This record gives sequence, C-alpha cells and structure tokens, in this order.
Amino acid sequence: MDAIEKAIRNALEKGNAEDRAFREKVYRSAFAALDRALQANPGVTVEVAINRRKSIQAKITEIESEFLPAVPDVAPRGEAPAVELADDAAPTVETGQAAPSPVVDGPVQSGSDAPHSHVLPVVPDIMPEPVLPGAPAIDMSAPASAQAAAEVAPDRDERRIKGRRLPLTAIFLGVTLLAAIGIGLFFAMQTGVFKTPAQLDTAPPQAPPTVEDDDFTPADGETGPAKPGAADQSRDWINVFSPTDPTHVSAPSDAKAEVMKDDTGSFLRIQSGASGSAISFDVGQGVLEKLAGKHAVFDIIARSEEGKETQMSVDCNFGELGDCGRKRYAVGQQQNEYLFDVKFPDKHPGSAGTIAINSDFDKQGKAADIYEIRVSIEP
Repeated sequence: MDAIEKAIRNALEKGNAEDRAFREKVYRSAFAALDRALQANPGVTVEVAINRRKSIQAKITEIESEFLPAVPDVAPRGEAPAVELADDAAPTVETGQAAPSPVVDGPVQSGSDAPHSHVLPVVPDIMPEPVLPGAPAIDMSAPASAQAAAEVAPDRDERRIKGRRLPLTAIFLGVTLLAAIGIGLFFAMQTGVFKTPAQLDTAPPQAPPTVEDDDFTPADGETGPAKPGAADQSRDWINVFSPTDPTHVSAPSDAKAEVMKDDTGSFLRIQSGASGSAISFDVGQGVLEKLAGKHAVFDIIARSEEGKETQMSVDCNFGELGDCGRKRYAVGQQQNEYLFDVKFPDKHPGSAGTIAINSDFDKQGKAADIYEIRVSIEP
C-alpha cells in the first residue's frame, strides 16, 4: 500500500465510510493536498502535475470499488451479466478514458459457474475543496507512479499564461527606462548641462537689499531707491539736528534720548519704548519755508548700538507741506547715511514740522545713535 492510498484509507476510517458524501469529501481533500504540494514545488512541470492527478484518481477508483454492492449472476450461461449502476452508486465524470468493462473476481468461468462479481466504478476528476477537518496531509513531492514522467501537452490556460509573461515584463522595463531618461534630462536642463559658455550666467551674485520701506519714496531721484552713504558732500546742506543742541528733541515717557561721545564723535543715543513710541526731531519753520515748492533730500547719519543691529523707521509731519511717508532702514554698527527725498508743494508752511524716528521697528528695545540730520535742495 503506497502513501497516497494509506492516507485516504486513514481518513475514511475517521468517519462513516459507507456515506457516499463523506467519501467524496475525503477524495476532494486528497486532491487539495496534491495541489498544495504542487504549488510548494515550482520546479514541477505541467506534465508531471497532470500525471500525478491521474495517479491519485486511479487510487480513488480502486478504493471506491470496494463500496459497490455485489452483482448476482442472473444472466444465462455463457453470457456476461448486465449491470445497471444506480445514480447514487458512485460519481460519474468523464476522465478522458474509456470506461472499464465489468471485472469478475476469481477465474473466468462460463455460464452459471461464475461467482458474484464487483464492478469497478469510474471516478471523476474531483476538483479540490478546503481540506476536510482531520484528514491527513499527503506528500505529493515525488511522482506517484512511473507514468508521471510521461510527456503530456500543457493545457490552453498554461500556454496563455506563459505567452503573457514576456510582454508584461517588457512593458514594465520599457516604462521604467523611459521614466529614468526623462528624470535625467530634466535635471540636466535644470543644472545647465546643455548650455553653451555664452549662455551661462557668470555675473556675480547681487547683494541683498539693506533698506526696507513700508511706503517707499525714492531718495536719489524719482526712480532710484535710498542708498545709505550716497550723499553728495558738495551739496549745500541745511542743518536740522545736531547733538550739540538737543533741545529740539522730544522723547515720550517710555523712550530714552541721551547725548554721548566716543572716538567717532558726539551723537544722540535714542531708544524707543516697548510701545514702539518714536523720538521726535523738530524741523524749524524757517527751514520748511526754504523747502516750499522745492525737491529736497534729507540725510540721517546714524549707526546701531554696538553689537546690536536694528531696523530704524522714520515718519515726517511737515504741517501744510505734507509728510514723507514711512521709511524703514536696516542700521548696522558702522556709521552710515540714510537718505530720503520729498517734493514739497509751493505753499507757506504756517508752522514748524517734525521727523519721528523709532530706533527698533521690532520693539525689542534696541538703540540707535543719531549723529546728524540735514537736508539739501535738489538743483
């Protein structure tokens, strides 16, 4: 008794072997075990798999024949008994082979001398179902018989699957290759690989701007931005503020203004309060009368407190002559000039004006040193 037959018989002993439905479940479990063994061994060819299935089908046919009732000899002497199988005797499904003729146990005799016989059933090629609980596992890793090595042409589905593998793989590889080429070309264009030396931008990087203006008014003419340190020394300057006369400076209660001196000269150190209040510098009415109807350039000479760069904002109130808009400058630790220009209307000012300076636009308590405020008239 081989391993397949032994496993099937052991499974039949665990239930009612006389029940045809139970036997079919055991047979289906055997086929399921065969399929699992074939899937676990990818090296098995289609031909070997088909032969193994036929081998287990033959064993099931042999076992099932033992459960058929004996057929009495009712035919006349010399004639083979006529047997009609009931529908529930055994499953009948085509297997691709001619159904076997009735087989009679014992020596062949003629007439009424022949004993009762058993008919071998035709067992279908049962498709596997989930394994019957308690059914033993069957090792299908080796061919069940010598016929397993016989050459059998693969079925149409297997040929179709094999035919699909190569095109799908080729399509996947082609798409991957095209994507890689596209990414490479994109990066090459971004980095300028295809540019000629004449097309490459070899200009030096531009310095970041150092002046910010909330309401910008050009200082060097009507089109150019304010440029610290660009004042023309040949201009005829009119003094607006000097540290030698701090009486024309007003500081709110939470702000500070103090005249100081070091190796760079005298200056007024201003420090705005937490509220962002500004320090006011008077612009005399006589100065505004000279500027009425003119285009004037104001120059604030300043620096930040040592080690603390700051952003200084400037506002103006010239009474009847208007204002200068809000200016904002990044002030460094080196003494520098911060310019803005104003085009005054041709009218009488009527009173003095003011220039208000906030030493720290970010309200962090940083100070600024004011050396001088002056103005000149554009020719």
